[in-house]
Amino acid sequence: MAGAIHCLSSCFALPSNFRSLSITNSSSTHSHSTPFRSLSFSANLSFDVFSEGCLSMTTLRRPLGHSIVCEAAPKKNADSAAKRARQAEKRRLRNKVRKSEVKTRMKKVLEELDMLKRKTDAQSEEILPIEKLIAEAYSAIDKAVKVGTLHRNTGARRKSQLARRKKAVEIHHGWYTPVAQAMAAA
Repeated sequence: MAGAIHCLSSCFALPSNFRSLSITNSSSTHSHSTPFRSLSFSANLSFDVFSEGCLSMTTLRRPLGHSIVCEAAPKKNADSAAKRARQAEKRRLRNKVRKSEVKTRMKKVLEELDMLKRKTDAQSEEILPIEKLIAEAYSAIDKAVKVGTLHRNTGARRKSQLARRKKAVEIHHGWYTPVAQAMAAA
C-alpha cells in the first residue's frame, strides 16, 4: 500500500484531468516481494483523459521496497502525421494530373506522327501542326520537371523520344537528310 501512496503522491504534479487517477490491485494474492502483481485503472477514469497525453507507469526496486513511478508526457503529435498524410494525398493527386497530361500530349504527338508516316503523299507543311503539338508536349514535360513530378532525366528522355520520332518521319519522307549522308554525298 505504501507503493500506491507514493504513486498517488507523485501523480499530484500531473495536470488537473489526471488527478482522478487511482490504482487498484486486481490480483487477490498479496505477495511480500511484489506488492502489486498487476495494476489497473479505476472505472471512473475515461479515455478522454489519455487523449491529452501519455501516462506511463514503471515499478522501481529500491532497497526498502518497491515504488511505482507515474509519468505523464504530452501526447506525441499524431496530428502532424495526419497532416503529412493529407499533404501527400494532395501531392499524389496533383502529380497524377501532371503525369496524365504529359502522357496524353505525348500520345497525341506520337499518333499524329505515325499517321503522317503512313501517308504516302504527305507534304512537308503537314508537320507544322505536329510541331505545335510537340511544343505543347515539351511545355507540359518541362512544367512537370520544374515542380518535381518527373525527374529531369525522365523529362529529357521523353522530349528526346518525341524529337527522334519526328526526325524519323522527316527522314522517311525525304524532308530531312542527316548531316553524315550529306557530307558523304559531297
